[in-house]
Amino acid sequence: MANVTVIGAQWGDEGKGKLVDWLSNRADVVVRFQGGHNAGHTLVVDGKVYKLSLLPSGVVQGKLSIVGNGVVIDPWALFDEIARVEALGLSITPDLLVIADNACLILPIHSELDIAREAAAGAGKIGTTGRGIGPAYEDKVGRRAIRVADLADLDALDAKIERLLAHHNALRAGLGLEPVDVAALTEKLKAVAPRLLPFIKPVWYVLDKAKSEGKRILFEGAQGALLDIDHGTYPFVTSSNTVAGQAAAGSGMGPKSVGYVLGILKAYTTRVGSGPFPTELFDEIGQGIATRGHEFGTVTGRARRVGWLDAVLARQSIAINGIDGIALTKLDILDGIETIKVCVGYKVGDKVLDYLPASFKDQQGIEPVYEELEGWSESTQGARSWKDLPGNAVKYVRRIEELIGAPVALLSTSPEREDTILMRDPFQD
Repeated sequence: MANVTVIGAQWGDEGKGKLVDWLSNRADVVVRFQGGHNAGHTLVVDGKVYKLSLLPSGVVQGKLSIVGNGVVIDPWALFDEIARVEALGLSITPDLLVIADNACLILPIHSELDIAREAAAGAGKIGTTGRGIGPAYEDKVGRRAIRVADLADLDALDAKIERLLAHHNALRAGLGLEPVDVAALTEKLKAVAPRLLPFIKPVWYVLDKAKSEGKRILFEGAQGALLDIDHGTYPFVTSSNTVAGQAAAGSGMGPKSVGYVLGILKAYTTRVGSGPFPTELFDEIGQGIATRGHEFGTVTGRARRVGWLDAVLARQSIAINGIDGIALTKLDILDGIETIKVCVGYKVGDKVLDYLPASFKDQQGIEPVYEELEGWSESTQGARSWKDLPGNAVKYVRRIEELIGAPVALLSTSPEREDTILMRDPFQD
């Protein structure tokens, strides 16, 4: 049996949570490998709604769930999240949840800086969630971050905080913020340490052992490939690599361990926050899709922008992630639309491109080239086999496969776990 890496193939919010939960049935270990608590997965299981941010989706299935070194961790947000899911009946113990000892921490100063800089940016805002993820990654690459393992050596913590604040207090002064209260920050870290330390282990070691035992590992991506710091719509991106290759670096496993790459693709397109969106809709059709699809961010509650499926971006995402197959979600939201459009090219000036240009100016000037497909009036909601789908819905799926150059391995027709049509088991070699 192969490992599987689940990647959002658009700007996030594609329905990864449900698919990861569904695939967890076939996995032994579930791993988060990038991002922070700025991303969220919603799982609906037996009528209970679980909204997860830092916790891997495997916790709902009772599978070994690992937060890798590529994740930045706000320990206070983590324990708030643990409290919420335990109120729904789950038990989060160190036997179930493992946190990488070499992961970096998000501190209160990071969110303060995040919010202050976004406010100072004026028209240059990029739509950050204000949760401190970007500043935490900056400290990581600046080699001044406080890491999870540092909480086990409280005697050395003062010197590490001093190094960190030499940077932060200078930034804060420029933004009109008061210097950091060193004593208060130190006390917060010392107070949270005994709660966090029972969960920490060398994750690379745990995963290497799981690999040697033939365990099936599911790597769970957050956000989407088009928010990747290198490959996304820069600067309107997140602060980490969200592509499949990060599963190796963000967990401590080699690149061969990534396994089958499953890209999650919504049957239309959404994004939260600012940035280019070639197929965005501003009409009644877009409003209808947003309403039926409940298009609001799991973490932020922000309304998602809605548009037609963009096959150009989907092809690009498939290429940069090495996607083997697609899980197509929310097909049912398109029920009742008479004519459905799919973007098949970009007109930029006098050129027609089959890829997204890197230049922000070119991205802003894109005019989408559409192909029109006949819609369907019948319901696809809850369908669990091909024969349950209207003919035009099947034609739509097959045409998407042709346009993006990848097969649809799974088809999701509702938020419920079992409303999934399986064409290929990603875990099957």
